[in-house]
Amino acid sequence: MTHGRNMETELRTASGMRPTGALHLGHYFGVLKNWVELQEKERAFFFVADWHALTSEFEHTEPLRHNIKEMVVDWVAAGLDPEKCTLFRQSLVKEHAELSLLLSMVTPVSWLERNPTYKEQQQQIVGKDLGNAGFLCYPVLMAADILLYKPHGVPVGEDQLPHMELTREIARRFNNLYGSIFPEPRAMLTKAAKCPGLDGRKMSKSYGNGIFLSDPMDDVRKKIREMFTDTARMRRSDPGNPDVCNLYPYHELLSTEEERAEIRQGCVTATMGCVDCKKVLIGHLEEFLAPLHERRGALEARPGAVDEIMDAGCRKARAFASQTMEEVRGKMGL
Repeated sequence: MTHGRNMETELRTASGMRPTGALHLGHYFGVLKNWVELQEKERAFFFVADWHALTSEFEHTEPLRHNIKEMVVDWVAAGLDPEKCTLFRQSLVKEHAELSLLLSMVTPVSWLERNPTYKEQQQQIVGKDLGNAGFLCYPVLMAADILLYKPHGVPVGEDQLPHMELTREIARRFNNLYGSIFPEPRAMLTKAAKCPGLDGRKMSKSYGNGIFLSDPMDDVRKKIREMFTDTARMRRSDPGNPDVCNLYPYHELLSTEEERAEIRQGCVTATMGCVDCKKVLIGHLEEFLAPLHERRGALEARPGAVDEIMDAGCRKARAFASQTMEEVRGKMGL
């Protein structure tokens, strides 16, 4: 990371990810691909959101440390470079907690209760206790995670827009009360990547239907060969429909425009079978995953490498965050 930058003029971004399990292709094309591009253009802070994981998983913390380490390995394998971006663990930068507490003093409870995600998850998620204060207040922690690094924008999907607007409202209210410190970060919308699971449901570790970044290539080949395609296409001679095929969205992500046209034509006219279609995709996945597996192997061959990356990243994050908190305390008279 280049030192001596001007905090007020440099472009910065910040984002985090909860360590809930192995990352799959949906995570790469929906999030990580964009992060890898951003590290080339801006000063980027990317953190393991382990405190956020506790808001809904506080009763099951046993896998947390393992998941944290494996997620960092996935990040580096995907192309995040600790020399180009700051990778760190949220809970090791205590300024996140301090700013969250101070922002909670100026955030009306009504803002949190009207959060659509809060209402939806309480209704939809069964079998988990979501009545804790941490779950209600997690948008304040999220606002602190972002505002601490004064970013001009945050890469998010459309589902995160309510949280981004709340972050902007909290920043606005703080600035109005104490004087301008925080920019109001804009949402840098990322295009949703359609990566259905092997069985047609949402790709998820809990469903056992994912293609994970850590999967050996032999496992990937087997998964693709067994993957559901167009369920209405029972025989090789039956015409298919790429628009309902479980496999075709992966060609949208990995195949060329010319290849997609050939695949679509071959499918609808039954001149190309699903086996041939899968062979094309397997070839692209081999090409795509090879550098990820190479980076993974190099990192895993260095004992303690993940801890070194996290320690260095935490030092960089704290150096920036401590400056922000000095300003905040001064403005609040603390």
